[in-house]
Amino acid sequence: MPGEANNKQIDGQAAYEALTSRDPRFDGVFYVGVTSTGVYCRPICPVRTPQRKNCRFFASAEAAEKASFRPCLRCRPELAPGHAPVDQAHRIAHLITRRIEEGLIDDGAGLEEIAAHFQLSSRQLRRIVQKELGVSPIELMLTRRLLLAKQLLTETKLPVIQVAFASGFSSLRRFNDAFQRQYRMPPTRLRQRAAERGAKLLATDTSTLQLSYRPPYDWSGMLKFLAGRMIRDVELVTDESYARTVRLGKYTGWIRVTHVPEKRSLTVEFTHTLSPVLPALLSRLRNLFDLAARPDLIAAHLMKDSLLRKSVAKNPGLRVPGAFDGFEMAVRAILGQQVTVKAATTIAGRVAATFGEKIETPFLELTRLSPVASRVARARVGDVAKLGVPGARAASIIALARAFESGALKLDTGSSPEADVKKLVELPGIGPWTAHYIAMRASRWPDAFPTGDIGVRNNLGRVSSKQADEMSQAWRPWRSYAVMHIWNNPLRTKTVPVDEGKKRT
Repeated sequence: MPGEANNKQIDGQAAYEALTSRDPRFDGVFYVGVTSTGVYCRPICPVRTPQRKNCRFFASAEAAEKASFRPCLRCRPELAPGHAPVDQAHRIAHLITRRIEEGLIDDGAGLEEIAAHFQLSSRQLRRIVQKELGVSPIELMLTRRLLLAKQLLTETKLPVIQVAFASGFSSLRRFNDAFQRQYRMPPTRLRQRAAERGAKLLATDTSTLQLSYRPPYDWSGMLKFLAGRMIRDVELVTDESYARTVRLGKYTGWIRVTHVPEKRSLTVEFTHTLSPVLPALLSRLRNLFDLAARPDLIAAHLMKDSLLRKSVAKNPGLRVPGAFDGFEMAVRAILGQQVTVKAATTIAGRVAATFGEKIETPFLELTRLSPVASRVARARVGDVAKLGVPGARAASIIALARAFESGALKLDTGSSPEADVKKLVELPGIGPWTAHYIAMRASRWPDAFPTGDIGVRNNLGRVSSKQADEMSQAWRPWRSYAVMHIWNNPLRTKTVPVDEGKKRT
């Protein structure tokens, strides 16, 4: 069953849905034995997807071999996460792409760190990326940078030298050489062509870029969710837009996001002070607004359940809101334990006012940067408790901050959400409910399910945590999306006895 590798019972249909999606987040969670070949594979195996009738699913490689299946020679089940020092190739390639977007890899620097993380040599890592993506890490980095540069030249008025640095090049000369070699024209000619097409490029302190998505997209639903959890002075949500202050490393500024449905995209306005970290900024926004989702596949699966069918039809394009900042989101989740959404939002504003630095923006409502882990880590329990946070919860926030500051916890979308949950529950005051909620948003886990959430249980008909978990099995591997539907729409009116639970954040 996707999400619980230690569970001996496998929901075959849910596993098959995960298999067809080839989502690397399910690698190592289950295995598929193909009766027509006698081979068992990982869910990310590149071979053609077998027919459902020929598939048997297992929670471990050992179980598959016990059933007389032999390991696939292409995907090599022994390399699946949790079963060998080397992680799977899809996840390595994804992590490298993510690090490039975050600007943490520069001309090969940083690859050694990733290789060491997976207990590989840098040569092995380069070979894996070449096999998975068809290019070397350096070629991947160059292509990403040039594509962003093309977008900046076409859609913004940034000077060419700023475009070069914003897209990740270390010098204007290297940028010009790469652009000329790849596109057989100087960067200035592309800008001239954009001007000839009538593009309006105004010289201001901000620029705008488009981020595309797969339609449909429930923009109003996204804004409604974010508005209810808006952190005062840090975020501003209106009926049409989302805006916030931003700190990425030593760079600060603000962004504003609006919806352009006719172009199937979101428009991001950003201050030029954030140009040096633009790839990381755009990556975080894609996570926050869940722009990589496949609404067609998710809706088709959830529509099979009669409980969800009406909500899915009523809310096409519903997304799972992610997190712009993992630490910010995790603190918000802890504040939401056993209190209402409104109460947690009020306290989050106090935390920002106390620990967040001031910043000037054109918006009267945006005056603070989100608190950084290093500052909160130095606080005393009493410093947090006086904001209206119970002592145990204040201690939990400080422990979380120290875990972030030390690097023990990152909540990186390139890491394993199951590993993130495990690390979170080891911290004082964080239980499975909070950990799954954080994994659902900050770790972008599509199959997270906070069984103790009282909002989920009430909207399912005031069921117990155990009953909610049993009902959720039909929604795998997209339970995070099911949770969003359940929060938005009560699915049952008949009530049953309910045990004690927690209120959602």
